Amino acid sequence: MAKDDAFKSSFIHPKVDLEVDKLFRACVKLKGSDLHLKVDKPPMIRVDGTLRPMNREPISDEEMVRLTFPLMNERNRKIFEKDGGADFAHTLDVEGTLWRFRVNLLQQLGHVGLVARRVNSFVPDFKGLYLPTTIERLCHFDQGMVLLAGVTGSGKSTTIASMLNLINHSYRKHILTLEDPIEFVFTEDKCLINQREIGLDVVNFEIGMKHAVREDPDVMLVGEMRDKETFMTAIHAAETGHLVFGTIHASSAATTIGRILDLFPSDMHSALRSAIAFNMKGIVAQKLLKSIKPGVGRVPTCEIMIFNTNVQKAILEENDEKLPDIIRIGKLDGMQDFTMSLKQLVDDELIDREVAMEVAPNREALKMALKGIEVKDPGII
Repeated sequence: MAKDDAFKSSFIHPKVDLEVDKLFRACVKLKGSDLHLKVDKPPMIRVDGTLRPMNREPISDEEMVRLTFPLMNERNRKIFEKDGGADFAHTLDVEGTLWRFRVNLLQQLGHVGLVARRVNSFVPDFKGLYLPTTIERLCHFDQGMVLLAGVTGSGKSTTIASMLNLINHSYRKHILTLEDPIEFVFTEDKCLINQREIGLDVVNFEIGMKHAVREDPDVMLVGEMRDKETFMTAIHAAETGHLVFGTIHASSAATTIGRILDLFPSDMHSALRSAIAFNMKGIVAQKLLKSIKPGVGRVPTCEIMIFNTNVQKAILEENDEKLPDIIRIGKLDGMQDFTMSLKQLVDDELIDREVAMEVAPNREALKMALKGIEVKDPGII
């Protein structure tokens, strides 16, 4: 085995079986999305969006430490002791298949706790995720930025992984990812793919991005836009000819603009608006909803904002309040709001009306849409 292959194998494959792995395996076998461990509670597994307790005794403080601390390497233990929490990936074998978990180890009220998100061992395709076809179009740009917005657990990482895999199957390009931690491990097809994990492969994100400019990437995944440094580095990469993917915590495509600006002082907003307007290609906001289709756990409802001239103009002129209406009337450019998405999911019998109404930003608009009544263009531009 070559040196590089040996290193990748040691990273992907678990070396020893840990006591806590029996709980991770239960999560996989029950098709859970998340595993929660809290002192004085039995282990909890989220299945189809609902937390369910396992049939066993509550976890004691002593058992919690015994279960969780062996998961951490020396670096993560130092971070945990310094910050009161640590993020890392954990991999284990379940009946011959490798499964990865994104783990957060935390302290709360003087106790140790754990929350782990199960990451599929394969990258699902668009058809299997029930994503709008417009999202595929965002994979075919040569440069610019594409953001996935949503709360934790909304499927952002899975959607981006599918987008990168589509590029992997379509083009001969170099894909470079900087992740903390790595979630999906890609299998190269047409693309050359390098995945770097913060802490394991590179000390921090800033140094990783400094290296990236010398590594000839065509496509980059820069992870979550948590601070101004991350966003500025990513937007600069988009300006200099790369296609950059990232995620951000925002409730809708339109409000993502304000979320980005909030990272910066007001005297920088004008320049930022210009950078966003001319380099952003699209923002997709999504939420996961319980499905009624047999064999399908959850499906995404997506709001899509494509950066056409109307969107660019509204952002440059600081008319962000116009963006929701621009999205609603931008169907020809591939845009859709949550109302349009929810209607389509109901029509396709993927979700029921009650679920759609419960999450609809505008229930009256959804009622009208389900009745086939389309609101006219209010003349916003």
